[in-house]
Amino acid sequence: MKKTLIALAAVAASSAAFAQSSVTLYGSLDLSVESVKGEKSVTRVTSGNHTTSRFGVKGTEDLGGGLKAKFNLEAPVSADTGAVSGNFWNRQAWLGLQGGFGELRLGRQDTPIGAIAGNTSLLGGQAYDDFKIAGTLAGNDARRTDNAITYILPKLADGLTATLQYSTKLSGAEAANDDEGKHYGLSVQYAANGFGAGLGYVNAKADTTGDTKAKGVLVYASYDFGMAKLTGYYNRDSVSGAAEDLKLYGVRVDVPVSDTFALQASLSQAKDVDMDGSDDNDATIVALKGTYSLSKRTAVYGLLTNVSNDKGAGIGIVSTPTDKTSRGLAVGVVHKF
Repeated sequence: MKKTLIALAAVAASSAAFAQSSVTLYGSLDLSVESVKGEKSVTRVTSGNHTTSRFGVKGTEDLGGGLKAKFNLEAPVSADTGAVSGNFWNRQAWLGLQGGFGELRLGRQDTPIGAIAGNTSLLGGQAYDDFKIAGTLAGNDARRTDNAITYILPKLADGLTATLQYSTKLSGAEAANDDEGKHYGLSVQYAANGFGAGLGYVNAKADTTGDTKAKGVLVYASYDFGMAKLTGYYNRDSVSGAAEDLKLYGVRVDVPVSDTFALQASLSQAKDVDMDGSDDNDATIVALKGTYSLSKRTAVYGLLTNVSNDKGAGIGIVSTPTDKTSRGLAVGVVHKF
């Protein structure tokens, strides 16, 4: 009897310890059939047009006294081929501590502008979205960063959040000098009573000499009217040595047509896409997205994006000659787990 009581106590203790920790396996698979026109026209099966196909592991441990340990490992997957491009945990690979002081994370993470552009419903980061097509820092080169130290401030006020970030140099053979890969940035966001606004900023050493600096600023404001949500945004990227800054501004509307069907439409203008000072390097991007939820985890969708280039601009979903129109149509299914 005594041994039984001791065994039961041990089981209870181990269960209590386990209850203080959690590890979650999660991910999404997104596949579509698309027809894309640029330099050439192509019809193909593609992964990640609506939501990046991925799988990840995340977890927390309650350390007591309001302190928690957290981690996140996340890898992109090309679901059409099964390939993983680049580093395996290319999307997230960080470890952090959270408490009354806020939250501190170390490792590969979103940049302040990348988090705004890609991780909210306000802005996009997929192949059919204007931030990606225009080649902005937030949608491409500064979407995420290695070797980052990120501090998420504690609650400042209801609806108000702020983040500071510093990234040390690139590691190993990728770093040709002490400055390559270093950057700092910040973001401030507010959301309450249907209104949202935010600002993100990043300043980075961009090339192998450490001499080129790239700066990106992204601001947005939105209001949810219930029947529709309206968002306006402005992005400006500058690179040392370039004659002009790349600018992207636009408006986006989200309409919840029903509990299961939602529409999103956007109109944006990309200015000085080649950053060479010419007057004809602009493009107009029109995008339409419809999503029908079959369940909480599975949805079908349709995407349509059209890019009208001026005679000096040549951007698109795929490689596109200057002064040509690029467009894409995709129909697919996405499942989250």
